[in-house]
Amino acid sequence: MAAKTPQDSFSFSRRYFHWKNKPSQDHDDEMQEILNFPSKSEDFKIFPMQQQSARARKKISVLAISKLRAALALGRARSPFSSGRVVGTLFGQRRGHVRFAFQEDFKAAPAFLVELATPTSALVKEMASGLVRIALECEKRAEKKCAKLLEEPAWRTYCNGKKCGYAMRRECGPDEWRVLNAVGPISMGAGVIPGDGEMMYMRAKFERVVGSKDSEAFYMMNPEGNGGPELSIYLLRV
Repeated sequence: MAAKTPQDSFSFSRRYFHWKNKPSQDHDDEMQEILNFPSKSEDFKIFPMQQQSARARKKISVLAISKLRAALALGRARSPFSSGRVVGTLFGQRRGHVRFAFQEDFKAAPAFLVELATPTSALVKEMASGLVRIALECEKRAEKKCAKLLEEPAWRTYCNGKKCGYAMRRECGPDEWRVLNAVGPISMGAGVIPGDGEMMYMRAKFERVVGSKDSEAFYMMNPEGNGGPELSIYLLRV
């Protein structure tokens, strides 16, 4: 707690520091020297060793700041997403395989696009239960530099604890862009795209949580009070 008066400050400092008593004249001379301390920078002299030390500390400080800024910039450049919330789209022909796409926004190219071996109709039926947990696992290779988790090409797939084949990473081609552009204005919803046969889709916002370089999770965000299905997707390198 700060001292309220100069007397309180003096008693506090005397309690925690050991002061040497000086004769009154010496004390007055010392106080006079403090009061007459030069205020102009040209009157303040620095010995060469002290000046060199101050310059070295300043150089180290500037170098540390520049390294920190470079590291932060590199981290932003490496991350495919700039925030923790992304747009997720599930789509596929009713009798075909389902695909997942995660985008920064509906105009950006998907940072993660995979095709599952699971038929779209089977996943729709599973989601009717109201709770779906999909886990994608890939092998951890022995090389020192592994690919980024979202760039892994092949995944083992589990849906609610049951193994259901493999998932393969895909590039976003014309067919995928046609679907993503068609549902672009939709922030959340599900249905069938008109004029595209039986192309089913489900679109929602997901919260992205990064556990480590070997684990990420995407949790579907339902509007408050909405009793819709709960969907979570886990990416694991084991």
